[in-house]
Amino acid sequence: MNDTTNGQTPDTGADFKAPAEADGFAVIEKLNAENAELRDRVLRTLAEMENLRRRTEREVADARAYGVTAFARDMLSVADNLARALESLPAEARVSVETSLKGLIEGVELTARDLQSALGRHGVTKLEPQGEKFDPNFHQAMFEAPDETLPAGTVTQGFQGGAEGGAQGGEGRIGAAISRVGLRF
Repeated sequence: MNDTTNGQTPDTGADFKAPAEADGFAVIEKLNAENAELRDRVLRTLAEMENLRRRTEREVADARAYGVTAFARDMLSVADNLARALESLPAEARVSVETSLKGLIEGVELTARDLQSALGRHGVTKLEPQGEKFDPNFHQAMFEAPDETLPAGTVTQGFQGGAEGGAQGGEGRIGAAISRVGLRF
């Protein structure tokens, strides 16, 4: 039987290969597009992971820097209380006090010095506001009182010292110095 008698054209190798080649090119194009999409997703994921790593490093550094601030503020309050306890005893009374109380006084003095030393090792420096110009960033005024010996706006007496520094590398206020500010009439 002849293929031409059925009204069909005979299959040639060229006609048969053309659809297969077209399908092959389509498959390659599809794979190339999928490859480009996957490459884009991988690059975006890598960029996202790098951003996450940087953000985490920054958050850890911030936590180290500011995590101890509240603790340092509390310790400054303890240091101020120790200093007030020592100041409440006049110098002449320290000399005439009996031996057992001398040991207590020396112990409180030693504790106050050790606490200040420990805070200093961690970069916390105490603000001594007396005689400085009032700065609301570092001082908290309890009240104003007339003082003709100093210019207006000068801290005349510190009630509680503030501090700055800490793990922030010496930057930043940990506690405001509570003080009396002089004014002129």
